[in-house]
Amino acid sequence: MAEQVLYDEIPSLDLADFTSGDPARKQAFVEALGSAFNNIGFVAIRNHGLTNDLTDKLYGSVTEFFKAPDAVKRKYEHLELNGQRGYVGKGRETAKGFKVADLKEFYHVGQPEPVGDMPDNVFPDEYPDFKENTLTAYQTLEAAGKNLLRAIAIYLELPEDYFEDKVKSGDSILRAIHYFPLDPNTVPEGAVRAAAHGDINLITLLMGASADGLEVLRRDGVWIPITALPDQVVVNVGDMLDRLTNHKLKSTIHRVVNPPREKMNTSRFSIPFFMHPRGSMDLTSLASCVDTEHPKLYTDMTAGEFLDERLRELGLKKA
Repeated sequence: MAEQVLYDEIPSLDLADFTSGDPARKQAFVEALGSAFNNIGFVAIRNHGLTNDLTDKLYGSVTEFFKAPDAVKRKYEHLELNGQRGYVGKGRETAKGFKVADLKEFYHVGQPEPVGDMPDNVFPDEYPDFKENTLTAYQTLEAAGKNLLRAIAIYLELPEDYFEDKVKSGDSILRAIHYFPLDPNTVPEGAVRAAAHGDINLITLLMGASADGLEVLRRDGVWIPITALPDQVVVNVGDMLDRLTNHKLKSTIHRVVNPPREKMNTSRFSIPFFMHPRGSMDLTSLASCVDTEHPKLYTDMTAGEFLDERLRELGLKKA
């Protein structure tokens, strides 16, 4: 078990160290990643594959879509898909344990080539670049995520390819989020842009947002602000990986707070990539992560069962 550390900021790592072909650099990356995920659950990663040009085009497409009239956006909201593809409107998602909906709207893009019973993607006809840019970003972040999962597997003393067949054609989601401008006089009591929560998936890769606001809850109860540099993506452990490792790797609670009053009339855009396995993956805690000092915390279930449970808790799927 890694030494417990209280970070003032999240560690910064270079994915090129893992892919360099140099065994020493690769192992140093594995140990640093494991230590961070064992403590705060977040790291900042460079050399993830996204270019500045792609990032600029992606944010341009996303901004253009969310500036469209509500009538246009609602054309791409399909309630029967339980928020898993296309547009999800304001007030649709409420964080687990909260009664007030988050102050956001978002758009979901899934596997470019769906398999099995996966739904097809939904793309706005009015903005053809949206499809190209979101799918390119999806594939780029999925490739980076697979490398990070290889490093995690090594840290857990599993075969390096342990996650490969589990995430191939997995249920991963690229979520383009618009935290819309707020009127400080009409914000519902207790409502924030994203209430405190843990992510559902294995790992999340988050490119730099258009404004500050992301905060992470440290183990001692202190909230610390997180801001990715332009060449970084922020990566965090999700609840599925937490369950698999019996809380050895920590799914850290995080939130997006409302801006200061003088900036409430501005938008914030954010684009996380939620890396999910296939629904059939068994999330039963690894035997190597359970002992007398660390008794088993979670009931056994598949990734699909866990996702279904969480979608209902978030209000995206009805009973």
